[in-house]
Amino acid sequence: MPIVDIRDLPKLLPARARVLGLDLGSKTIGLAISDRDRRVASPLETIRRRKFTLDAQELARICGEREVKGLVLGLPVNMDGTEGPRCQSTRQFARNLVEQAGVAMPIAYWDERLSTQAVERFLTDEADMTRKRRGEVVDKMAAAYILQGALDALARDANINRP
Repeated sequence: MPIVDIRDLPKLLPARARVLGLDLGSKTIGLAISDRDRRVASPLETIRRRKFTLDAQELARICGEREVKGLVLGLPVNMDGTEGPRCQSTRQFARNLVEQAGVAMPIAYWDERLSTQAVERFLTDEADMTRKRRGEVVDKMAAAYILQGALDALARDANINRP
């Protein structure tokens, strides 16, 4: 059950449960969290990557403290829709969470094409942030962008499928 299609995620969660969004980079993991009604994603923090075991322990700690019941991982699909090495790495990370770290909560992927670029553009153009400050927040903002996209799509699906 742990790795699921994004459309199945709501059925596998308690009615009012938080979801954690992850933007996996080679050096950091950006985190964002939803509200209990899964309507709004908020940037949470950025984890500096170390060894997988330590990263998984940190994620488990955060999930426990924040009462997270599901994960949404940004999947870095190529612009032409194909999956390259970064997608393979993301999928392996999810498998490792299940197989090595024993994560039992549902994990889903969300196509994150252009998320980092969109956030960088916003931080530069709208927020007028310095390069140093952008570097400090871009990963968790990208995670929020990814998670909000997934939440919005799930809300649209729920409205379409409502009798």
